[in-house]
Amino acid sequence: MNTKNHVSHSALSLISLIAVVFILYILKPFIVPIIFAIILSVMIFPIQRFLERKWRCNRLFATLTSLFTLFILTSLLFYVISTRLMYFMDNSEIYSQKLGELFHKSVNSIEQTLNIRSNRLFTQSEFKAENIIKDNLDNIGLFLTESSSLISDLVLIPIYIFFFLYYRAFFRTFVYKAFKSKPKSFINNILKKIYAIQQNYLLGLIKVIIIVGCLNSLGLVLLGIGNPFFFGFLAAILLLIPYIGVIIGSLLPAIIALATKDSAWYAFGVIAVFGFIQFLEGNFITPKITGSKVSVNAFVVITSLVLFSMLWGITGMILALPITATLKILFDNTPGYEAYGFLIGEPVDKHLQNKAQVRLKKWKRIRKAK
Repeated sequence: MNTKNHVSHSALSLISLIAVVFILYILKPFIVPIIFAIILSVMIFPIQRFLERKWRCNRLFATLTSLFTLFILTSLLFYVISTRLMYFMDNSEIYSQKLGELFHKSVNSIEQTLNIRSNRLFTQSEFKAENIIKDNLDNIGLFLTESSSLISDLVLIPIYIFFFLYYRAFFRTFVYKAFKSKPKSFINNILKKIYAIQQNYLLGLIKVIIIVGCLNSLGLVLLGIGNPFFFGFLAAILLLIPYIGVIIGSLLPAIIALATKDSAWYAFGVIAVFGFIQFLEGNFITPKITGSKVSVNAFVVITSLVLFSMLWGITGMILALPITATLKILFDNTPGYEAYGFLIGEPVDKHLQNKAQVRLKKWKRIRKAK
């Protein structure tokens, strides 16, 4: 009987999981703006709290002021990015022509080295490298332009943010009523942890973007690449997409290096510099700034990136880490799901050592105690 109950429970859990994934996929246009609004509300809530507590402003004025501040900052950011991208696209004809010339020189060099006649590879009547390169440049520009609108619908998100900030006490009371079996102190503790981990993630991410942007810009300045600060901070902003963002961010300056420099080694230099800075960011900068509060191990990060990208595309990759960190808190505080919270978290030293190392460490502890 117990076995049958266990099988039935497992089947029900699997069906529930499939139903949740299906709902998340179908309701993406509705769910994603709400999640972005919640994260942005957490980001600007300190402004609202300052206005309400220090300046004694009423909640409506504080909410509108906080929302206006966010609007000004995001508008300025999008304006700078869009104007620089438009400048890049206006000169794409020049870049594509130079890249085409470089491509043909490379093909001719290969033909001479391998003693292959030109008609055995590519003929200019059948293959125009300049056109293909220009088309790819246009696609890159289009992709980055569309990526700037990943914060979903620009009308719905501010509305959601307004109500999340203005009705926050109302929503908290709803949570109390929805979980009557739990004491208010327990619910407040979970909400406080979720808020803290989201705020820590956002503030840490801003600091990391500034540091990485400065390092990227310095590297591009040393290499003599045009618009170093724009490309350096654009690549840093793309850290919003973990692991993948740095690859996307290094493409544009690498293309500029190929088009404007006499040697292809400058492009390799750009990729090498960005790769080295990404190594510093992943192993030293981010762990030092964010600390252990966003404690999600690398395996779960990569897995969540893959799963959420399959579910919501690039938007899902941006939201993967904050959602996963929130799930860890919920799992840690939900009876029966502690194992999943443990799986998401960082492994301790004993999980990374072999048995001999564990025994040696235990023996040293015993000997020290004696």
